[in-house]
Parts: sequence; structure tokens; C-alpha cells
Amino acid sequence: MTMIQQVLQAGPAVTLHVISALMAVALVPIVLFRKRRDRLHKTAGYVWVSSMALTAISSFWISGMKIVGPFGPIHLMSVFTLWGLYHAIRLVRQGNRRAHEGVMRNLAFWSLGVAGTLAFMPGRLMSRILFEESQDLGFALVLTAVIAAVLFGKVLDQGPKRPREKTAQ
Repeated sequence: MTMIQQVLQAGPAVTLHVISALMAVALVPIVLFRKRRDRLHKTAGYVWVSSMALTAISSFWISGMKIVGPFGPIHLMSVFTLWGLYHAIRLVRQGNRRAHEGVMRNLAFWSLGVAGTLAFMPGRLMSRILFEESQDLGFALVLTAVIAAVLFGKVLDQGPKRPREKTAQ
């Protein structure tokens, strides 16, 4: 059975969740590292926010580790994501681009990086699909990718500084 067939068999919520998360992951380089305020950045940003919202909302119909009713700790991440998206949109509309950028970077790291890494824990669906034979190796690879992304982000932050933007008060 192919990976796509396994995701489709897991149900519509899982399928929507996986597709929207993959779309958000694919757009991260454009929305975080592209020149700000150009058309591609804005368009990709709208699609990224929509993908992140779909990923978070669809998670409420996925219950793996139940603690309170059908909800588990990962659902707190979904609430955090939805609040962060709202807050980031509000900030950019107020003209506070620096704070907007910070919120978006945090969302990319926590909601995609950390939650995505947890999706590859041994025994979870994505780990079983992608790393059938060696689920521990799959988790180690994803964790290594997240650590590399954090280190890469720190290197970028130490690069040439942009002029400080004025914020609307």
C-alpha cells in the first residue's frame, strides 16, 4: 500500500490535516525568507495562514492521546496556533511588521517544527507510514532536521541587519 493510500484510509480529517500541513511546510521558505511586502510574499502568506488554520482546525477531529474527552496535549498546540495566526494578522494590519515576523517565526517553529516532530514519534501514524521498518530512525531524522533549522535560523539572524522599521502606535 502506498503512502498516499495509507493517509487517505486514515480518514478525511487526517487527510486534510496532512495535506494542509505539507502545504504549510512547503511555503515556510517563501513566507519567512523572501523579501517582505512583495506580491509573492503576501500571496504565499495568505495561503500559509489558511494552511496553518486548516491544519489546526482539522486536528480537533483527530484523537490519538486522549486526556480530556477526545482531546490531548497536541490540541493545546492547535489553540496556540489559531491564536497566533489571529495575533499575527492583527499585528501586521496595525503596521507592526517586526512583531508580526516574530509571531510567524514562532508559529513556524512550534506549530510545524515541534508538532511535526512529535508526529514522527515511534508508533504514530506518520512514523508508521514513512518509516515502517525503523520508526526510531525516522524520529531521529526529523528531530535532526528541526535542530538544523533552529541553528540555520540563528545563523540568519546574525546576518546583515535590516534598518529598523517604524511601528504604528
